[in-house]
Amino acid sequence: MSARVLVVDDVLPNLKLLERKLTDEYFDVLLALSGTEAIELARREQPDLILLDVMMPEMDGFEACRLLKADPRTLHIPVVMVTALDNAHDRVRGLEAGADDFLVKPVRDIELYARVRSLVRLKTVLDELRSRALTGLELGLTTEPDPERAAPATIALFGEPGGVLDSLAADLDGFGSTISKSLTEAVAHANRLRSLDCDLVMVDLTAQATDGLRLVSRIRSFAETRFLPVLTVVDGTDLGPVVKGFELGASDCVKLPIDSPELQARLRTLIKRKRLADRLRETVHISMQLAVTDSVTGLYNRHYMTSHMTTLVRRARQTDRPLTLAILDIDHFKAVNDRFGHATGDIVLHEVAQRISLNIRGVDLAARYGGEEFVVLMPDTGLETARGIVDRLRCVVERTPFAAADGTPIPVTVSIGLAELTVTDADGHAVLARADRALYRAKGNGRNRIVVCPLHEQAA
Repeated sequence: MSARVLVVDDVLPNLKLLERKLTDEYFDVLLALSGTEAIELARREQPDLILLDVMMPEMDGFEACRLLKADPRTLHIPVVMVTALDNAHDRVRGLEAGADDFLVKPVRDIELYARVRSLVRLKTVLDELRSRALTGLELGLTTEPDPERAAPATIALFGEPGGVLDSLAADLDGFGSTISKSLTEAVAHANRLRSLDCDLVMVDLTAQATDGLRLVSRIRSFAETRFLPVLTVVDGTDLGPVVKGFELGASDCVKLPIDSPELQARLRTLIKRKRLADRLRETVHISMQLAVTDSVTGLYNRHYMTSHMTTLVRRARQTDRPLTLAILDIDHFKAVNDRFGHATGDIVLHEVAQRISLNIRGVDLAARYGGEEFVVLMPDTGLETARGIVDRLRCVVERTPFAAADGTPIPVTVSIGLAELTVTDADGHAVLARADRALYRAKGNGRNRIVVCPLHEQAA
């Protein structure tokens, strides 16, 4: 996963070293030599993540982090503080200043990449939630989410009897309730987590007789627990479980020996982040229920889609990221209505919509554009990736015939036009116009196919 990373350090060789390492991993890197310069760059460039040195003259990393987290324009950018001082006191200061993570110099490459990618994945999800919530606000369908309210948390602990998690009761007293589970029954407990109102899961990866990583994987595989924060407990001398945990979706890790204030600070950060995401999802859910869905298909309607498209175009221009959209049209749909009636036609529309919604990514948005046409918006996605996504949609529609009321099979296919936002497009409607032209070419070339509008082609 690529991302734009802002690296902040007052020592130029340190900057250049991190720039080379991150560039070799295909990250886009911005550089700043002071906290003041970093804040200005973050406001203007909106990076995906900030690597912030602690020891700097004039403004140290703690103060820079506090200012970044106090500014609505930079509040949601993850900050990883980097320091040569490996002591728990500094880590707690950084976390309390709003930092999302902490790395100690010299930074080990494998851990750096794992933590950066983990935080970028999280930011991508939260950005999409904020984007959809903002669309609801602009349409006047919802209001700003209520301020965060302090409430007890439920934390599930997974470890082995007599293990390190058994000694954490005093550290967790201030959070609410805890539930202790054995890793020997991790698979069964992972299933139970799907119906449990839980705020966070701690998994002991130092347990010898069991596989805590398997549990992390299971938690991330279920829709009900996919966004549940997972904090792993690891042996600081062995980077393997640290990196693998992040690859499987762990939110954070704490290393042995556990420092009580640091553990509590990390737990507060994770729970706060989880509740922010919950409030954003609630806002998005409310907005979907209030006149923005199409009654036949259950997808977003055209009004919501065009409003959200405007938001995505603005964000794509600000971040210099791609945005691609597709228009899908059901082939020979009039013949379905004429032969089987409009009630059956509505059933086909609904089923096509369901197949689309179940086969796009979480960051994509599908909407009914009108009649038998659908639009899929794909943020941060270029034409090549988008073509693979929509070809999957084309295949899942064609693969299984639909059924009329009398059981008669109805074969259905779709034609698709694809276009990517360019610097010369005036707005999202210009991209729609080009995708629509590509759709007509797909229809003219035999249907049940995808036609991509060339990037240099402009709307008439």
